[in-house]
Amino acid sequence: MRLAIIGKGAIAGYVTDAILAQPGELELVGRILRQAQAHAVADVADLPPVDLLIDCAGHTGLAQHGPKALSAGIDVLTLSLGALADADLATQLEHSAQTGGAQLHLASGAIGALDALRAGAVGGLSAVTYSGRKPPAGWRGSPAEDALDLETLSKPATHFVGTAREAALAYPKNANVAAAVALAGLGFDATRAELIADPAATGNIHDIRAEGTFGTMAFRITGKGLPDNPRSSALAAMSAVAALRQASSPIRFA
Repeated sequence: MRLAIIGKGAIAGYVTDAILAQPGELELVGRILRQAQAHAVADVADLPPVDLLIDCAGHTGLAQHGPKALSAGIDVLTLSLGALADADLATQLEHSAQTGGAQLHLASGAIGALDALRAGAVGGLSAVTYSGRKPPAGWRGSPAEDALDLETLSKPATHFVGTAREAALAYPKNANVAAAVALAGLGFDATRAELIADPAATGNIHDIRAEGTFGTMAFRITGKGLPDNPRSSALAAMSAVAALRQASSPIRFA
């Protein structure tokens, strides 16, 4: 499988190392960066032949390069699920995939239990709630700074309550998990989201609660960051690699 990557941050580095560790099965043949440089191009059109483009560059990277790749018949694997909260972009990506006969693959990112949520949605879901809890420092550079004094916070404080769509649009670097939960279950507008700054939190804590004809579900994961960048989720990077392994395996989970 011939692969290309968008981006060069900590998650892109983790995925790159994983690809290089599987020679013969996975081959990294290109990279897209904001500006072309040695061993990297600035546009999908300048890539060599590629089977799959891996988006590790956030919402902007997916919006800029995803439609072009899909229209050209190149499958795209993205971690930027929150970008799909933009209805216009989601429509553009869908139409591009149909035009090119390609697929946009959604990595599970920093959360799990999405398979159970998807299965529950078949029978019908009545309520899905996502709660994201991080140390105050994890919310720096987000709208949480306008609602709370993150430097002096001494107890847990909720700084957002609303729909998953509202969360994903307002917190593009912090709410990809809310988007993943929404896409697997009730959708962006029916999924409730709550974001919390908690000085006692030892990591990024994600909770899913769901009810439906299947019964009830409660799931929690406390994630660690990557050594190269603690603000980047280790599990998100691992989920991209797991998706690559699934794509190249003769036996895979449905």
